[in-house]
Amino acid sequence: MSKVGIIGVGQSKFVRTYPGSVRELAFEGFKEAMQDAQIGVDAIDATVVCSAPEYDKQRSPAGVIAEYLGLNPQPTFYAESLCASSSTGLKLAYSLVKSGLHDVVMVLGFQIMSQLSSAESQERMGRGADIQWESPFGTMMPAYYAMHAQAHMAKYGTTLEDLAAVRVKAATYGPLNEKGVFRKQITMEQFEETEGFVGGPVASPLRGGDCCANADGSSCIIVASEDKAKALSSKPIWIKGLGSASAPVNMAGRDQLHGLAVAQQSAQQAYKMAGVTAQDIDVAEVHDCFTIAEIMAYENLGFAKPGEGAALIRSKETYKEGRIPVNVDGGLLSKGHPIGATGGSQIRTVVLQLRGEAGEIQVKDPAIGLVHNIGGVGLYGHVTILGRD
Repeated sequence: MSKVGIIGVGQSKFVRTYPGSVRELAFEGFKEAMQDAQIGVDAIDATVVCSAPEYDKQRSPAGVIAEYLGLNPQPTFYAESLCASSSTGLKLAYSLVKSGLHDVVMVLGFQIMSQLSSAESQERMGRGADIQWESPFGTMMPAYYAMHAQAHMAKYGTTLEDLAAVRVKAATYGPLNEKGVFRKQITMEQFEETEGFVGGPVASPLRGGDCCANADGSSCIIVASEDKAKALSSKPIWIKGLGSASAPVNMAGRDQLHGLAVAQQSAQQAYKMAGVTAQDIDVAEVHDCFTIAEIMAYENLGFAKPGEGAALIRSKETYKEGRIPVNVDGGLLSKGHPIGATGGSQIRTVVLQLRGEAGEIQVKDPAIGLVHNIGGVGLYGHVTILGRD
């Protein structure tokens, strides 16, 4: 069967406050991807625009963006699955190409989080949960992941130092990523300063340094059929596996808190489709919205056995030189998290790694890469496997 390839990737800088409009921000990721693919807008058959609409003041942003980017009259679709919106968009684009409906499809994710105050943003995040039975009781994102951290600690003995080690790794690579928000290193000692931002409490056991921050940004991925990819690009990266799953919105409907079932299920699907195992992955991007999320991802993806994720970070096996490098672009913890753009940014990082174009964060000769993108508190899960061949 014919393959589907990625022929262009782009990303704006992720910033705390973007001074322009949604259309201008979208253009930044779009421009880089188009230059990367070396094509014009006439080559794009369809576009999937991705964001979480509760943060957008512009209604139907897909139409505004398509007009600004000169993509009319090609069809434009809109995808939303909270923090996993761009990965949902990639799966839709893959399906549109694989079905033969379109040959070249663009996935454009964006978010301007700074249009809302921090309190407004947190309230909207809380509404990603059940607005009748959970969010009215204060279960915002840090509180949800704090429950996961407590469960993991209770079951496996994970420590505060283990969580901090994830952020220290992220901050090791954050300064090397010119697209990221936080480009300062963080030390274990800063987590001991309970009056400071890094060590200050947020939702026990999570501290300021355990949490990613909102950001404004855009990302863009261009996918194409095998014939088009080979004709248009000298360096296509192939989509080898796609896995997706969902879970009950209410935490009471879940059978575990020490891991995310959607990640496990998505990974199994993606590995099967790609014909690989966790041991074949050379580089990975995982959804580290909180430090505990990265440790759970190690285990859910099969990089470590249940309960042994913390040992992986302690031994530095997920550093650039380690057995399975993870988030060597700084991850969400250092890049920031513009919800609709995050998945596309993760895809971009792995594509650059597989091309050997990642610069200072380049992993040695990777052939297969993985992206793990989670929407909400384990409500939606996507795992994407990419390969050079």
